Amino acid sequence: LLLFCHNRGVDARGRVYFLVARQIRRMSGSGCHTERGELRIYESLDEVATELADYIAELSEVSVKERGFFAIALSGGSLISLMRKLCEAPYNKTVDWSKWYIFWADERVVAKNHPDSNYKLAKDCLLSKVPLIPSHVYSINDSLSAEEAASEYEFVLRQLVKTRTVGVSEINDCPKFDLILLGMGPDGHVASLFPNHMALEEEDEWVTFITDSPEPPPERLTFTLPVINSASNVAVVVTGISKAATLHLVIDDVGSDSVLPARMVNPGNGSLVWFLDKLAASQLEAFKCTEQEGKSGK
Repeated sequence: LLLFCHNRGVDARGRVYFLVARQIRRMSGSGCHTERGELRIYESLDEVATELADYIAELSEVSVKERGFFAIALSGGSLISLMRKLCEAPYNKTVDWSKWYIFWADERVVAKNHPDSNYKLAKDCLLSKVPLIPSHVYSINDSLSAEEAASEYEFVLRQLVKTRTVGVSEINDCPKFDLILLGMGPDGHVASLFPNHMALEEEDEWVTFITDSPEPPPERLTFTLPVINSASNVAVVVTGISKAATLHLVIDDVGSDSVLPARMVNPGNGSLVWFLDKLAASQLEAFKCTEQEGKSGK
């Protein structure tokens, strides 16, 4: 194999070493399948970032081979900084960035250059550092009201579904993104779907808006649950001790007085993966069992 790579050049050698390193990371990482999806638990934020980049790059490669496109929807917050490895080798060279179509699962109704803008965060941390095609980046129209922007964004999505740039769900007419990336707040919110909010009940619209977010800024756009749950792949990235108690409620399905949006993420015909660091996972039953088994094996 190495002789073959020598003849193919540096990129091929780098690809082999990348594949070997990926397998080593998988063997060392802690993962298990639950009713809430696959849990992947890592020692550090750097390991989460590396494995997340690997996961995204793999899905991109598969989607481009199968469909000719990779339609990915981003959220905001610390999730974007954990995508930083995609700007580095080998991903910045091996990923076919020209086939990426980028959307936002939620956005704040602010100017694109505003510090609260999810678009600005993604642009500064990732989009400006890789060779994407600018016309493939579908940001929210920041010159419109929240209601108008949501309506326009849904119209754009519907046109792209017609051309199959974005796939269509087999079980409803919703867009079928190749990957939707989400974070989770300490209150259990995902995208801009907050606990006990009426937006959780929206079943007809693909993109809705809220004007009363419990976190500033108050006006936001968000994918609805039917769109999130129609994706081929959903990844939820959760890190830090501040999320541990809520993650326990979500994953272990223990009682809660409120409706936790993260618990409602359930892609019916897709895959759900949770990328966690040890702090966020520290209260999970699966993590406790793994830790106990590790101590017993010593």
